[in-house]
Amino acid sequence: MDAAVRVGFTVPPTLITNDPLSAKAFCAEQSTLYKPLHAGAYDVDGEPAGIWAAPVEAGEIDGSVCHSAHLFQAQVPKVADVRAVVVGERVFSVLITAPPGVVDWRAEYQNLTYEPVACPDGTHRALVRFLAGFGLSFGAFDFAVTADGAWWFLECNPNGQWAWLEGVAGLPVAGALADLLENGASHHD
Repeated sequence: MDAAVRVGFTVPPTLITNDPLSAKAFCAEQSTLYKPLHAGAYDVDGEPAGIWAAPVEAGEIDGSVCHSAHLFQAQVPKVADVRAVVVGERVFSVLITAPPGVVDWRAEYQNLTYEPVACPDGTHRALVRFLAGFGLSFGAFDFAVTADGAWWFLECNPNGQWAWLEGVAGLPVAGALADLLENGASHHD
């Protein structure tokens, strides 16, 4: 999260810990989400499933937290999400809208709407700087979008999913990846 703050993203307070007391104190300070650091995907009745981000309260934290690292993050009052796929210096952004009350859009694939959206200039520059800082040319970023249009950085997936966005939002990500692999250079969008 420090790298995200350094490049200028707005980042919700975040704690990664295996200390139950720290986790409990963090959750007591604000509305908090628990987010798995890693979880393998699986299907339930043909639908994608997983351990999704979910609200957690201080009273739910117990000693089992000490068995591995956990990610706790202040809940952003979002109205939608953005998946921003960066290929070199090209940014392809999609506004993802879930039904009201859905915390993690991945839990509701069948009820989502998608709309290509322009990436704000400052965010575009920060995305490219973020990847450059790690020597990467690709990243799939997730943002929570608030009612005032602010994009809150949630994470960068260095191998994040993007292919379904080509069909639902008409984004030419595969072509951009092929260009980058073939030419070793990218173009601004």
